Amino acid sequence: MTAIAVEAGSEARRTALILAASQAIIGSAAPIAISVGALAGQYLLGPDKSLATAPITGFNIGVALGALPAAAIIRRMGQRGGFMTGTIVTALGGLVATLALFQGSFWLFAFGLLTIGVGGAFVQQFRFAAADNAPPEFKARAISFVLAGGIVTAILGPQIVIFTRESLAPVMFAGSFVSILPLAAVGAIILSFLRLPAKASGKVEIADSDARPLAEIVTQPRFVAALFCAVGSYALMSFVMTGAPLAMVGCGLSETDATLGISWHVMAMFAPSFFTGSLIHRFGAERIVTTGLILLIGCAIVALSGLALWQFWTSLILLGLGWNFGFIGATAMVASTYRPSEKGKVQGFHDFVLFGSVACASLMSGMVYNAWGWEMLNWIVFPVTVLCFVALGALKVTSARPA
Repeated sequence: MTAIAVEAGSEARRTALILAASQAIIGSAAPIAISVGALAGQYLLGPDKSLATAPITGFNIGVALGALPAAAIIRRMGQRGGFMTGTIVTALGGLVATLALFQGSFWLFAFGLLTIGVGGAFVQQFRFAAADNAPPEFKARAISFVLAGGIVTAILGPQIVIFTRESLAPVMFAGSFVSILPLAAVGAIILSFLRLPAKASGKVEIADSDARPLAEIVTQPRFVAALFCAVGSYALMSFVMTGAPLAMVGCGLSETDATLGISWHVMAMFAPSFFTGSLIHRFGAERIVTTGLILLIGCAIVALSGLALWQFWTSLILLGLGWNFGFIGATAMVASTYRPSEKGKVQGFHDFVLFGSVACASLMSGMVYNAWGWEMLNWIVFPVTVLCFVALGALKVTSARPA
């Protein structure tokens, strides 16, 4: 039995490392799209730049729309075949975005980023696959391995942008999106080394007879507070992050400075994930969410204090840290509100509201920046975080009442 356990652990470690390596490569398409999507959108638009962030909105919508189809494809083809299909989708998105830049077509470019987002939905499944194929004692470390790949993308993606954005001049940014094609190819090659069953042999969940109606679950005070905080943290992150490159370039900083700012931001988003779970276990999800909201306020304060490079970068780092604590803490709160038999419908409702809000936030970012500037983007952080604090306070009052 010990030998079998050792072999299972070894195979799980191999699987997690392959998924992490693939995420580090193919996952770099996301920071490429995010760091130059709005700048390229601005490049393609005429005098009215208010829709410059619409391509990033397309990317976010693609991740949301691709979630269920990606899960269905992976379930039908197995994890290896499903994930390799995702790399094809990502490559197709990179190709469409490149052609759109050569043709000067703004909406075709937005569609290309939407397609990249759909491919990104497959990448979102990597950490679950690593955990599903690991013994219980290795699940947490398997997830950490895959998250480590996310840290590499924070460096690799922006560096690719810096070295390729003018490589196909005079068409700006086309080289960055062409680079997504070889990234997808390398990611697919890495995934081909997975030794997973042709079809995932997961356990079939049988609905319990005591599963509650969705309306009853989502009106629980804890779920409502968690959803408020999840949407607030994620939407604010998208709102400020999307407008940051436009603001940096608009203030006279270089596109390289803007790209590196996004690199620091993405690194701050993922790096704490190694210990956020332990902090939640020790201090409770509500306190970690509160810490995340305070960090988001700190981001806005630093951003409003001036327009120097260090202020942009520091605010983006605080934005990433605030997102990590706020969103992961809120996710942990949501997970405590439903039973296993209710998981599918509750997560589906949660993600629909969440990513719909994130998509709206990324679109509004460009409009608000174009109309009122960088300062207004950051002032909006304060009322949204106050609403989240009110939701957490109401939950505490409700929980303190005698049953």
